[in-house]
Amino acid sequence: MEIPSLAELKRELGYRSEKELVSLLTDLAKFSRDNKAFLYFKLHESDQPNLFVDSVKEELDEAFQVANTRNHHLAKKSAQSIRRKLNKLLKLSKNKADQVEVIVYFCEQMKQYGYLNFRHPVIDNLFVVQVGKAQKLIASLHEDLQSDYGYRIESLFEK
Repeated sequence: MEIPSLAELKRELGYRSEKELVSLLTDLAKFSRDNKAFLYFKLHESDQPNLFVDSVKEELDEAFQVANTRNHHLAKKSAQSIRRKLNKLLKLSKNKADQVEVIVYFCEQMKQYGYLNFRHPVIDNLFVVQVGKAQKLIASLHEDLQSDYGYRIESLFEK
């Protein structure tokens, strides 16, 4: 079966009634938790602009609290797992400021929970890549936000 292009799907959705669209969206949301989360954020982001950031921070907090950091191997696996969760959640928002906030928060949590103390190359590289992502996104933001996030990035490298 050949999957149609996005333009074809959009055109086809334009012909559907409101009731049919609601039914299709409900069915789509049932398929995965990600679809449901995306739909929820899109429906509520105008009422609560910080909803995405707050809920992602909450999920990251929970993940860091249950992570096993007894030795460098388990810490590395935990950090990679949390990073995968972060990347999945970042796909739900197109707002660059929100993405920067979440990535910087992730890096701050890695530092706070002592992941960087292991001096494991994989953990260090994971941290540097996330900081690099944040810096790249920061460059595209307004000057005021750039300076605010710039200070937070600098504080990540202080001991």
